[in-house]
Formats: sequence, C-alpha cells, structure tokens
Amino acid sequence: MLDLKQIRENPQQVQQRLDRRGAGQYDIEPILELDRSQRQLEKQRSQLQARSNEIAKLIPKKIKELGDANAAEVQALKEEGNQIKTQLGELEPKEKDLKSQIQALLLALPNLPGEATPVGKNEDENVEVRRWGDEYIPQNPNILPHWEIGEKLGILNSERAVKVAQSRFVMLIGSGAALERALISFMLDRQTAAGYIEVLPPVLINSQSLTATGQLPKFAEESFKCDPDDLWLAPTAEVPVTNLYRDDTLEASQLPIYHCAYTPCFRREAGAYGRDTKGLIRLHQFNKVELVKLVHPDKSEEEHQSLVRDAEAILQALQLPYRVIELCTGDIGFGAARCYDLEVWLPSSGKYREISSCSNFGDFQARRGNIRFKEAGKKGTQFVHTLNGSGLAVGRTMAAILENYQQPDGTIRIPEALQPYLKRDVL
Repeated sequence: MLDLKQIRENPQQVQQRLDRRGAGQYDIEPILELDRSQRQLEKQRSQLQARSNEIAKLIPKKIKELGDANAAEVQALKEEGNQIKTQLGELEPKEKDLKSQIQALLLALPNLPGEATPVGKNEDENVEVRRWGDEYIPQNPNILPHWEIGEKLGILNSERAVKVAQSRFVMLIGSGAALERALISFMLDRQTAAGYIEVLPPVLINSQSLTATGQLPKFAEESFKCDPDDLWLAPTAEVPVTNLYRDDTLEASQLPIYHCAYTPCFRREAGAYGRDTKGLIRLHQFNKVELVKLVHPDKSEEEHQSLVRDAEAILQALQLPYRVIELCTGDIGFGAARCYDLEVWLPSSGKYREISSCSNFGDFQARRGNIRFKEAGKKGTQFVHTLNGSGLAVGRTMAAILENYQQPDGTIRIPEALQPYLKRDVL
C-alpha cells in the first residue's frame, strides 16, 4: 500500500511514477479529494472536542461562582455542550466513512515502480540481463513436448486428472510423482544450505493475509475461496510466510529474515484460457518452493540481487539453460517495485518460459500488513522491506527436465544433482 502522506505531499511525483505503469490507468485525485474532506472534518471535530472539554471545565467553575446550578449562564453552557455532542455524533461516522473510502482506494493502487525499473509499455519491452547454459541446450531436433513424452512414459496423465477434478490439473504417476518429490526435496535442501529457514505453512489462509500481500481485493477472481469460511487456498507460499510477521514489530537485530517453503499453490488463471492448455505450465494446482525475505530498507537492493542468485543456483545445479529478464514498468506485478524473471529453455517450443519471478516490494506489503522494525537507540519504527521469488516452480522445472534431458531413444536422463534423490540416472 502506498503512503497516504507521500501522496498528499508529493502528488505530482506519485502520479508520474504510477503513469510509468501505463498512462491513465491510475488516478490519485479521488484520494486527494477524499483526504481533503476527511482532514477538514477532522479539524472541525478537533475544534468541537476542544470546546466541549472547555465547557466541561467551565460549568463547575460557574456553578461555584454563581452558587446556582440552574443559573442562566450555566444552562447556556450545558445547552452548548449538548449541541456539540450532537454535532460530534454526526461528524464521527462521516469521518470514519471517508477514511474507509480512502483505504479502499489505496488498496486498489499498485506499488510505485522503482527508479531503476526499466520504463516500457508491455512484456515486449522487458530487458534481457543475461543468459546461462547455452552449452546445455540439446541439439536433438526431435524433442517431444513434455506432456507427450510424459504420457508416453506413463508418468503424467491429464485425462485421469480431468475425471477426478477438471481441466488444468494433472496426475503424476510412478516415476513422475517421484521426480516431483525429488525436486521439492532438492530445492529445499539447497535453499536451507544457503541460509533460508524452512517453513511448512497452512495452505488455507484468511482474507487479511491475502490483503496484506496484495492479492486482495484486486485479484479475488484469480483465487479459490472456501465458502462459507473466510479461508482461501494459498496462491503461493509468499502469502502465509510473509503473514507470519503481520502486525509484528521486530528488532533491527532480527533482520534479515530468510524463509523457504514448499506448498501446493492454487490459481484460477483467470484470463489465461486458451493458453498452455496442455502440460505442466499453467495449472490450477501446482507445487512450488518459495523464497521470502524481510530485510532492512538499506539492504533492500543488495538482498534482491542475492535472492535472484539463489533462484538461479537451482537451475545451474540442474544444468538447465535459462535467461534473466528484468520486467519493465508496463509488465511488472501489482505489488512489485522491481522484478526479475528467470526463464528456462523449453526446446519443444524453442522458447524461454518463466520459471521464477523474483520481486522486491519495498515497504508496499509491510505497510499493508503492518510489519515494522525498531532500531536500538532510535525513536519510532520503520516498515521492513519484503522480497520473494520462486525457488523454483516445481512443475515447470519438471517440464524443463523432460525436454532438455530427453534422449533420442525416448528415455529421460536424470540430472546428476537429482540422482541421489531418485537413486537412478534415467527414466
């Protein structure tokens, strides 16, 4: 959530930075108008309250001076006091309503793009930062798409998943299930060795948690809600893990906090119908290992770069070719100030496809979730900076392995780093 004080004091600057996401998409003027009205009411209420307090002190004085509780001057003060109480009773709900309207508009505004974020209209203007692993790109011209080779090997079945659930679900069988489990363990082992503390959070989460990390109210249609409870299926472990610290005030000495977490993730993929209807790329349910950081604002950019490297380390260990893309202002996520996507090479389509998105949210999520820290010897508190990224999306990693490690005889060579987990070198 954006800082109302920043909007109030620097409206032109805030509007200009929002316009980098797309001119005309967001307008802060309604917030400014409501804020002016609310502050005027607040001033009026404050003046009335001060007069009410003054009257409360004057009445006993006047009674003492006049020696008559029913004196006209005393009665006039009492009448004025009653009128003020009536006015205050009318002002308070109006002010509360204005504050509620302001809050709703603030929650609908995205984060301000960082100053270093490339300016661009859409994904076509994202910036390629680097590539890795070109030497590992397979030269086999007859590579089957991962869903075809998976079905051929009997380790992936979409038809049975549709029978059990609906489209955009898959069933992993035998070695397919074992490969998924091996990838989860491998990723968690690597990230805990890199200093992340593992968490196994609930995958049912409340609305307050989704609001804190920015999924609500804007992305309600993309999430699965469990009626009649105020519970949702987690779209990513970012939500429950970040919310572990909601409404907390940490000591600066506790920062940075690093967590990794495996969870199944659930998304409706609203607006994505017709895209990636086959395979493991775009599912309603998928597994992911998430990396989450809470850091001191002074270390924010440094921590972001190291987060990207931690996600890259998994791809490098698996020897999967990939590239790093920095998202431009027109493509960056709702809550992110700056974001890098890792895209893995999928030979069957001859394209790089996203496998991790590593975002720096600045204080956007911390402000929504009221996550603060206090520095020793300093007055007041500050909001932490939150960062997260996939380390990695497990199904997409499996898809990349099924294609990049596909052999001419139709078998799949197991990446060397995974062999100790599967106790075999070929599928």
